[in-house]
Amino acid sequence: MMSNEGARDAALGIRLLCLALAALAALACPRPAVAGEGENRRSVTLTFFNAPPEGGPLLRPPTLGLAVGSGEIHRAVLDTGSTGVVVSASSILDIDDLPVIGPGQLTYTSSGRIMQGRYVLSPVTVIGKNGAAITTRPIPVLAVESVDCLASARNCEPQDRPRGIAMLGVGFAREADRQRAATPEKNPFLNLPDMGGPDAPGPLGRGYIIERRGVQVGLGPRDAADRFVTTALERDPTRGDWAPPQACISLAQRKPPACGTLLVDTGVATMYLSVPDGQAAELEFLSARGEPILADGVEVSILPPSGASAPSYRFLVGDLAAPVTPERVVLVGNGRRPPFVNTTVRLLNAYDYLFDADAGLIGFRPVPH
Repeated sequence: MMSNEGARDAALGIRLLCLALAALAALACPRPAVAGEGENRRSVTLTFFNAPPEGGPLLRPPTLGLAVGSGEIHRAVLDTGSTGVVVSASSILDIDDLPVIGPGQLTYTSSGRIMQGRYVLSPVTVIGKNGAAITTRPIPVLAVESVDCLASARNCEPQDRPRGIAMLGVGFAREADRQRAATPEKNPFLNLPDMGGPDAPGPLGRGYIIERRGVQVGLGPRDAADRFVTTALERDPTRGDWAPPQACISLAQRKPPACGTLLVDTGVATMYLSVPDGQAAELEFLSARGEPILADGVEVSILPPSGASAPSYRFLVGDLAAPVTPERVVLVGNGRRPPFVNTTVRLLNAYDYLFDADAGLIGFRPVPH
């Protein structure tokens, strides 16, 4: 007899398949021409498969349907903390027919998992629960053939021929974090047919808006002005990408706050912080895993850098009734690394998040309560 969990997985697979067929059929069918519009020229909104009820909080990383080439449809995590599509090689049905670019590797530092395999060139289709879909230009996809682990891994087991890996990495400025190959040409949300490139914008703007229930892929000229507080990013000329944004961190209202870089990371629910020793002194203890974590009741304030007004929010560690509070706050490299904060997916309960790769902007729009 099929277990309840097995029945749920089977039902999910059928639903993903039905949505995929409907979405792919819609993309393939001709439609009446609209002045100034071509295929994929308008932005598309994809609803998350685990979207909360209207007005409810999003507490776990969001998921969408993903197909590489003519392969199976998989439920994939939408991750702004990495760049590139990463899929088990066994999930790509026509992998031997795809052009091979060369060997590839991507490390997820939050877990310590090292994805090893080869980059293949293929279009990617991303599908929402609402049946909407996008299909990219051919982009490099990391087909994972084995998983290795960092010596400091938090959640990792080595595997050969792994199954069930499916990640949609849509972040930027990730090359310095053990992701040397995490460059914009691998980002599925920046490579739709009507999008341009870094030096020549196309009819559809490269970028997205992520909310609690879904993501708008592709930007129009007025999107950034829709109540977003925007911040200009600096160019990273050595990598052809944008540099990470800035933010400041204060623990227990200690001053001055520690200012460094911010990562909006929808792929995790645990916050990772690096602060000077003076900020964290006597506020941390070792978890059962031996990790330094902040004690319950410590107030964490995420503050905008000088000249900006967002993001700005605070929470008490352990107050899980507050939708922005992470599951845990782990301290990494205190006193040895520059200040850094990983917001977790729960930032989306305070702000909608915009990334405009053409203009070099990020934006935060307060979520109404």
